Amino acid sequence: MVAADIQDHDAVKWLGLYGDALYRFAIIRVQDSFAAEDLVQETLLAADRSYENFSGKSTVRTWLTGILKHKIVDYYRRMKPEQGDENIEDFAYGMDDLFDKKERWKVKPGDWSGDPKNLFERKELMTIIYGCLAEMPGKMSTVYTMRELEGAETSEICEAFQIGENNCWVILYRARMLLRRCLEVNWFGGKKERS
Repeated sequence: MVAADIQDHDAVKWLGLYGDALYRFAIIRVQDSFAAEDLVQETLLAADRSYENFSGKSTVRTWLTGILKHKIVDYYRRMKPEQGDENIEDFAYGMDDLFDKKERWKVKPGDWSGDPKNLFERKELMTIIYGCLAEMPGKMSTVYTMRELEGAETSEICEAFQIGENNCWVILYRARMLLRRCLEVNWFGGKKERS
């Protein structure tokens, strides 16, 4: 399919073929439908302008997604720190009641047994994970997504959000705790009913 993609240098055709996937990728990260649409459009325009640099070593979709990742990072760099910057401290509620003074679990995690590979691959689980991420503040969700789902380096995240490394780790910790709690309720709590 790579060869066919290379021959089809047409941004309009790319929009038809990959537009939905690119939009889903963007909306999860920016949580703003208008911004996501703009980022997809910017991606397609940038790809059209720089098509001669496309080596063909990957599919067009992979290449477009790479361009979109850079557009998303640029989007966050352009944002002023006070725009869309929820008070993340407000989302630390209930975190202290998870551990006692000796840092042992007060409320032990539910049964997370099973083959993690099979659980991760299940579309239903990913739908719940994305739903949980959508409930988090935008910055927290995006930092978590960039780091844990996309494998971005901490330095790249810090640069995109203009935050320090310690702040980044605090945001990631809180995001993990919120995601854990959300999964306990929405996935592991209802697991027996789904089986």
